[in-house]
Amino acid sequence: QDYLGALWGIGLRMETATEADVEQALADRTIVRTWPMRGTLHFVPAEDARWMLALLTPKVVAGSARRYSELGLDDATFARSRDVFAEALQGGKQLTRAELGQTLEAAGISPVGQRLYHILGRLAQEGMICFGVRRGRQQTFVLLDEWLPATRQPVRDEALAELARRYMTSHGPATDRDFAWWTGLTLGEARAALELAGPQLAQEDIDGQTHWWSPSTTVNDDLDATAWLLPAYDEYTVGYTDRSALLDPPGEAYVASGHSILFPSVVIDGKVVATWRRTVKKHSIVIELNPFAPLSAAEMQLVGAAADRYGAFFGLPAEVKR
Repeated sequence: QDYLGALWGIGLRMETATEADVEQALADRTIVRTWPMRGTLHFVPAEDARWMLALLTPKVVAGSARRYSELGLDDATFARSRDVFAEALQGGKQLTRAELGQTLEAAGISPVGQRLYHILGRLAQEGMICFGVRRGRQQTFVLLDEWLPATRQPVRDEALAELARRYMTSHGPATDRDFAWWTGLTLGEARAALELAGPQLAQEDIDGQTHWWSPSTTVNDDLDATAWLLPAYDEYTVGYTDRSALLDPPGEAYVASGHSILFPSVVIDGKVVATWRRTVKKHSIVIELNPFAPLSAAEMQLVGAAADRYGAFFGLPAEVKR
């Protein structure tokens, strides 16, 4: 099951979705962009945003206390910022990051340096604000309670079990440590969540470690080889603690030399075989490859097909350069 279908639950498929489809889903408020896990941005189903924030962000906020102190962000500053944003955004207004910074400054709260970023992140993690739709190339922010309808909030155990089921459906087979890393839960919380979700999951000991996955997951050894152009920090590379299964010896040598497979990655038949970068021109996208080892003509053909899909996402033709 593809990641969009497994986590977002909005019917988009990675193979055919376009940038316009994603922007429309945001405008339709079926998905929302916010900071629910590890203090990083994610798209989540709109109906899940509140319970995911409530479950996962308290640890992130607590872990940011030292940085808040370094930036001079105390409880009084956050409280005043809440009041300022509530007044500025009420009535369905959508303001850009720069506009919210100007609003804070007008209220006597300095947004300089990283202060604005951390104020926005903290208030989003508290469930007060979230991203709206883009205005041109600029992201906007809205009041979450105005943007999204009220939804039922599961109790903590129910939320933990659902999160475990979602992760193992979209990422399994995976371990408890993988799940803890991806969500930001403690290892104890992750294991408790897996136990709660256990009746809905399959598990097996692999190389001395228990792995979980959804019983709906199927393995098809007859699938044709496929290439994917993945972005930096894609779930395929960042969603696990042990990434050795993604690498053949040339890739292992690449990582050992000080580079990272968390860069934009080219995946062929499940293995990371190269990194890549793009240059967006007026009428095309140029994709430059940095392969770990020479790619065969057949592999280049697969990469070309992946580039065509990538270009189609943006509505532009793509050109591959080695």
